[in-house]
Amino acid sequence: MAMTFKDKIESGRFLVCGELGPPQSCKGAVIRNKSEHFRQRIDAVNITDNQTAIVRLSSIASAKILMEEKIEPIIQMTCRDRNRIAIQSDLLGAAALGIRNVLCLTGDHQKFGNHPESRGVFDLDSIQLIATVAGMNEGRFLSGDEIKTKPEFCIGAAANPFADPFEMRLIRLYKKITAGAHFIQTQAVFDLDLFARWMDRVQELKLSEKTAVLAGVMPVKSVNALLHMQKEVPGVRISPEYISRMKNASDPKEEGIKIAVEIIQAIRSIKGIRGIHLMPVMWESVTPVIIRESGLNRL
Repeated sequence: MAMTFKDKIESGRFLVCGELGPPQSCKGAVIRNKSEHFRQRIDAVNITDNQTAIVRLSSIASAKILMEEKIEPIIQMTCRDRNRIAIQSDLLGAAALGIRNVLCLTGDHQKFGNHPESRGVFDLDSIQLIATVAGMNEGRFLSGDEIKTKPEFCIGAAANPFADPFEMRLIRLYKKITAGAHFIQTQAVFDLDLFARWMDRVQELKLSEKTAVLAGVMPVKSVNALLHMQKEVPGVRISPEYISRMKNASDPKEEGIKIAVEIIQAIRSIKGIRGIHLMPVMWESVTPVIIRESGLNRL
């Protein structure tokens, strides 16, 4: 019987996760086509949940398609669009379909998307969502009522080592782990010095002994992508070296791949890191190249 993602976490192996953005349509074939970039190369694939507050094919439906393609999915569940009733209902539905992994997120604010007039729900925050899923695993709804057939989710959470205030990031990480997070996926690393400093504190607090920390790595195609993140995405820190390299590159895509590989190799030497979370935003086809070049092959 094949190891599940949770089995792999518990085994202590170095993990490699990918990320897939569903289409802005109901064309399931898009998911099937993208699955070819991940098969036998990664341990699990995140499926974003209406990322950047733009309507996309459901993360749960996309996960079911991935499972049919023999790839283990991690659904994302955001607090932006659902109250606690809808969240728990969707989680039951996901469990009934055999989906075992969920990444608990607050969600990008709706003002950043193409429906800025929509109402955000935010009935729960990400820490409360983690606790809710952990409670469901134990056989109870948030109301306290019993779940007759309980799910068995592997629970994930996000962490941003680069946002201020620095110590508050560690407090939030502690709360997420205490609430029940089995694994942590970080914001994309573009400042290795600050990330290493954050991991030093994670080690000092012994948090990496209680959860699997996966470092985010995002390959980019252009200097404009870096500048956009630096300006528009809260808590992103980008080393000036990477901006300069992308700006002066004769082939920005190739340089973006090179930078991603270098970051992966540097991250692997940081004590306490349990894996890589590769986030090629709408550029899933680059995944096999980066995995091969960085020596993370699963084949």
